[in-house]
Amino acid sequence: MSTQLLIGGRFYSSSSPDATAMAVTDGTVVWLGAEAPGRAMHPGAEIVDLDGAFVAPAFVDPHVHVTALGLQLTGLDLSGAASRAELLAAVRAQAQRQPDGVIIGEGWDDTTWADGRPPTAAELDDAAGPGRLVYLARVDAHSAVASSALLDAAGPLGDGFERGAPLRADAHHRVRTVAFAELGRAQRDRARAAALDDAAAHGIVAVHECAGPDISGRDDVRELLTFEHGVQVRAYWGEAVSSADEARALVAELGVHALGGDLFVDGSLGSHTALLRESYADAAGCGKSFLDADTVTAHLRACTEAGIQAGFHAIGDAAMDTVVAGFARVAAELGGPAVAARGHRVEHAEMIDAAAIEQLAAVGAIASVQPGFDAAWGGPDGMYATRLGAERAVGLNPFAAMAAAGITLAIGSDAPVTVMNPWEQIRAAVHHRTTGHGVSPRAAFAAATRGAWRAGGVRDGIGGTLVPGAPASYAVWDAGDLVVAAAADTVQRWSTDPRSRVPGLPVLAPGADLPTCLRTVHNGTTIYSA
Repeated sequence: MSTQLLIGGRFYSSSSPDATAMAVTDGTVVWLGAEAPGRAMHPGAEIVDLDGAFVAPAFVDPHVHVTALGLQLTGLDLSGAASRAELLAAVRAQAQRQPDGVIIGEGWDDTTWADGRPPTAAELDDAAGPGRLVYLARVDAHSAVASSALLDAAGPLGDGFERGAPLRADAHHRVRTVAFAELGRAQRDRARAAALDDAAAHGIVAVHECAGPDISGRDDVRELLTFEHGVQVRAYWGEAVSSADEARALVAELGVHALGGDLFVDGSLGSHTALLRESYADAAGCGKSFLDADTVTAHLRACTEAGIQAGFHAIGDAAMDTVVAGFARVAAELGGPAVAARGHRVEHAEMIDAAAIEQLAAVGAIASVQPGFDAAWGGPDGMYATRLGAERAVGLNPFAAMAAAGITLAIGSDAPVTVMNPWEQIRAAVHHRTTGHGVSPRAAFAAATRGAWRAGGVRDGIGGTLVPGAPASYAVWDAGDLVVAAAADTVQRWSTDPRSRVPGLPVLAPGADLPTCLRTVHNGTTIYSA
């Protein structure tokens, strides 16, 4: 057996909140406490001096698009483009750096531009050069712009294509599939390495890849699952099935872990494709429906009977109605405990009202949420208010109500949609733009660790913790003072007295410096070191 004794640190542990030392044997936490007894109990251990660093359970990001994130990190990142002109200049520069192959960019957001008009295919042709294949995904990844050559290569585009406008719905899915098919294996592997390296550098030891036929395709998810890296990948495949046998066969064919993630019931608010009960405030129509209640019901029934976790992407309130109807029908048929046992998920769950919260809590649904969405698009002047009007916008992302009802929250990023930095996501969950919707730092941290492991099927009670018997999956952080705080200054939920034995967390106030990762360890193996 091999034992390490970490000394001189500050540990986030519910069992030993005042610990300054931790012993790890063969990838398992075996002891926490004071340094002197730790040395006495483990005389032959390798000593690791933490020099006052903060040690906490490692993070899991339960909603990521690995290859797309890597392409943004290694290629054309358009998240900083402040105008259409800046976007076109970036495309022109990328075309010069990359004389052949498809140009893929991610992250542009026209709602921040003065005129709010996305580029046309003709403008991309001019910037990249005639005949170049160019695909540029909007920040929410539910619409995109493409060059004329790529549009031609994709053939008849069908629903969602309107000349001069961004691609949406089926047209977008078709063009995205063709664009990603043009990438070589080496380019995809470089992207995967960059994305998973970035995860490890942010204290993340596991990610949930939300793949699907309209997102990245079968080859991408198969390649990702064979790609060797220290960050653990759990793969979700977003394709509906109608029987338990079909569910088992699809899981076996692709090697995926579950049939959910981005199984689209609707689209996104930014692209006007989230499915709403009432029309958008700034555009005609109520969005797009990709799955009806019958299909949702059949998929949930099939996965529940097959013992496979299911899930759905649902953002708009009408999309949530569809999901809730499906859960209610299957619970009535198979029983609520049978449904709850599978830990089925709802991704995003942004426009969720009190009735839906109550119904989903009753069937043990898990909400995979992205607080970074509220940080980016919430508030009275944000994209949500533009799309929905101020009255509807304030109801989005009610994390506190979901948690209070007993819904397990799993906090993630949907990277590359928002940054894959768990501390940023936690801070956004605490400092929600709508008063009353935020949660405490402790609850947010739990949702990014224990809740995220639970969303991936780990229900042993110790996943995402540092207690004896838990896997030694942790991150070491350069952090300042540790505090015990509630969701709001007006509410004190735990004593700040050290004798209360409530572990402290770094200061998460807006503008405060967030912790910097020094080392990430998964099951006792170091996967990142600064």
